[in-house]
This record gives sequence, C-alpha cells and structure tokens, in this order.
Amino acid sequence: MHRTVDILVSPQEASSDELIKKVLEKKLSTKDFKWKLLKRSIDARGENPKFRLRCEITDEGQFQKQFQTQFEYQDVSRSEPVVVIGSGPAGLFASLRLIELGYKPIVLERGKDVKLRRKDLSKLHTQHIVNPDSNYCFGEGGAGTYSDGKLYTRSKKRGDLERIMGILVHHGAKEDILVDAHPHIGTNKLPKIVAKMRQSILDAGGEVHFNTKVTDFIIDNQSMKGVVTEAGDKIEGKAVILATGHSARDIFELLVKRDIFVEPKPFALGVRVEHPQRLIDDIQYSCGSDRGRYLPAAPYSIVHQVRDKGVYSFCMCPGGQIVPSATAPGEVVVNGMSTSTRSSRYANSGIVVSVEWKDIKGFHSAGPLAYLRFQQHLEKKACEWGGGDQTAPAQRLQDFVNNTLSDSLNDCSYIPGIQSAPLHESIPKFVRARLQDGFRAFGKKMKGYLTNEAQILAVESRTSSPVRIPRKDDTCEHPQISGLFPSGEGAGYAGGIVSAAMDGERVAEGIEKVLTS
Repeated sequence: MHRTVDILVSPQEASSDELIKKVLEKKLSTKDFKWKLLKRSIDARGENPKFRLRCEITDEGQFQKQFQTQFEYQDVSRSEPVVVIGSGPAGLFASLRLIELGYKPIVLERGKDVKLRRKDLSKLHTQHIVNPDSNYCFGEGGAGTYSDGKLYTRSKKRGDLERIMGILVHHGAKEDILVDAHPHIGTNKLPKIVAKMRQSILDAGGEVHFNTKVTDFIIDNQSMKGVVTEAGDKIEGKAVILATGHSARDIFELLVKRDIFVEPKPFALGVRVEHPQRLIDDIQYSCGSDRGRYLPAAPYSIVHQVRDKGVYSFCMCPGGQIVPSATAPGEVVVNGMSTSTRSSRYANSGIVVSVEWKDIKGFHSAGPLAYLRFQQHLEKKACEWGGGDQTAPAQRLQDFVNNTLSDSLNDCSYIPGIQSAPLHESIPKFVRARLQDGFRAFGKKMKGYLTNEAQILAVESRTSSPVRIPRKDDTCEHPQISGLFPSGEGAGYAGGIVSAAMDGERVAEGIEKVLTS
C-alpha cells in the first residue's frame, strides 16, 4: 500500500513525530503502517492556527518518494577550466554542476571568505566603515549568506527545486527544508553551508580565489577568453560565467566600457518597515501578545494595486533585524535578515514599488545604466537624510502616511542607528504616493498594521539588478560575445537564493552544450 494523506494538526502535535503518528492512526484506523512527511505548511485561518501536513503512507519496506541528499563530485583537477566570477548562489551551484559535467571551475571572488567577512560586517555596524569589496553584498556566498536564507521561489519551471534543496542538505542544511512550504536556513547557519560547498569544489580539484577582483576581460575576435584581475593576473578558461550579483556596479560599468551589449532593467524601490513581532503574530495568528512555543514567528506577504502599479512586501524577515547593505561609502541601503530561530522581537519587510522608464526621465542620458544611476542617486540622498554615515533616515509609519515628521522614534533592530527624517518629503513623489496608498490599504487588510508602533527606514533599493545582460535562451551564452555566460541576479535572471542556484546550474549546462556542439 502506498498513498498520500493530508492531515490538519495543532502546533503542538506538529512538533512531535509521535503525536503525528497518533493522528494518522486515528485517521487510518490502523497502527500497521510507516509514514513519511512530504510537505508542511501553516494554516493560519481562523482563531486557532493549524499545521497542514502531507504524509506518504506505506506498509511496505520502501517509500516511493525519495529525496536525493547525497552527491558525488568527480576529480576535475586536470579538466578544461571554466572561470566563474562570483561565489554567490549562482556561482557556487554553477561550479558544482560544472564539476558533475567534467569541467574545472576557477571561482574568483572579490570579497573575503565567510569567516573574515564577519569582521567587515562588524565594522559596518559599529564604526560605519563600508568596505567596498567585503560587505553584506560582496564576499563568499554573496548577498544570500548573511540573510534570512529564504528558500522558496516562484521560478520552479527554471530548474529542479528538489535537487537544489538536496544539495544544500548534502552540505549541512537541515532536512526540514525538503518539506517546509516556506523553508529558510538563517544567517547563523548559511556561512557553514557555504564553506562546505567551497570545500566540495576544492576537494574535486576546482579553485576558489578570494580577494580577487576582476577589472577587465580578455576578448579576442568577439570571443571571451578569460579575465584580468586587479593584481594584473590573467586567468583564462574555455568559458566565463558572470555571476557577480545585483550590486556589482563596476562590472556593469566595465561591460559598457568594453561595448558589450547590456540593457536597462526596471527594478523595485521603497523602504523597509519594522513592526514589533508580537504585533504581526497577533494579526496573523489572532493570538494576543503570545503565540506560544510551537508557532514560529509569523510572516506576511501583502500586495496592493495603486494606479495600475503594485505596492508589495519584499524579503519579509519575521523575528529578524534590519542591516546596512551599502557597497560604497556615502550611500545608505537597508535590507533584512534573520537567524534560523527567528527569535528577534522585531519583524521587518521591504515595501517597494516598481520603477519604470517613464519615472526616471532625468537619468535617460545614462542609457543602459539609467536605472543604476537613479538607484545610486537615491542611496546617496538617503545617506544625507541620515546625517552622512550609515545612520538610516527613519519615520514612524503612521506619521509617514499622514505627512508628519516624527518627534521621536521607536527602538529599532538597525545597529548603526536611525535618525528622524521627513521621508514624506524626501522620497520621490511617484514612490512616496504609492507607498502611502499601499500602507493605508495594508492597514485595512491587516488590522493593526498601520500604526506608529511601526516605522520605516530608507532606502530599500537593492531588490534586483537595474541592468539585464542578454543571453540566448537555449545556451545562456551572450548573443554578442561568445564564451560569456551571464547568470543569476546580477544578470537579471534570478531573484533569491534558490532561483539564482537553479540559474547557475542552467548556465553550467548551457556551457556544456556549447563546448560539446
């Protein structure tokens, strides 16, 4: 007998295999079976939230559903090299897939390894010192390493989602991510997983070089042959994967300088809002001020249409904190992260609106870099609004909606500090008006959301790449420069850890198509 069974259980029952088994026994009217959890999600409708579980039931020896969590990587030390620029999810997963396909990845990372990177993050928090090559965006693992580690995506058609999860489990992630509807790893767990992925590359004969910034390309007759580093080293390969992330502005500048075709790409921009987690718990779970020990910190996802343009939550971090994500001195950028336990007393989320070509007329002269220039402009302005360092400009939420300067601010998880600022006057009108309408609508959808117990910090601007690097659909190769393979968020083809990982694998497979054709 093999079958799947859906059950609805209390949070306490969901916390124990023994209690889940008892619920299944009652539903099936027998104790003679084995069971395996396939999917877990929270149903927060009504006054008493439940967990919805999908289980596989069998009375035979083996389950039909098997998750692959073990992978073997062959020795590629003497194989043809492929240069991989960037060690974020796209670069790491591309490298591991290249090894499986028989190629030697040479990974070049401008930043430091995860351990040394922490020291620069500490200086960013406490001394407001921005290291342009080692920060929340640059360094081993990319922007995803020090984040909430959310692993859900809407891009499931682009790759094998279960395979990505299995590779993460192989490198140390908990098996919970294989069954949770909204899995996450946490900023305290991701660094170790990323380091193990690096070790897999090294053990297979690949190379990983930190503090190695690419400053030029080696191009011969419209064919990419390799790269030149800041130290003057030339590194050649059979192909070059460009997986530098959405904040590698110098790479975008280099592409334009070398007359390599890129195009402007709309992105989203706004603020990061922070509420007390207890307030979000009460809104989502109807639990008063205490959700209890068995329910996780409540997340939310919300969207509202304002004049045919969406205002929506982005990268929501329950039980998290707001962090400084600038990549250069003189700019302020905010983002969110949380640990695996999501135990902070704060909940934060980006609330953003899309920026389109008609919105940035003053920047059209920058051509393919127009959105990037607009992004830079606002980040520099945010730095001015906050006082000139990494202090973030802030305003209580209801004050912002009511166009009122906040006389005082709430406690905040943002360690560099916050400064009251009239964001209702400073943020561009087309963004501000939509944000205000959006917050009013959110307050109606989630009673208690629109409150001065919450506040907004500016500016949330690194939601996605402001540039797209074109590529062919079948091989992912650049249409103008052969041997160049754009990948991940920075190229405009992903939005998060999982979609970037899947895209990295797709690009590696595209390289094999080209090199074996």
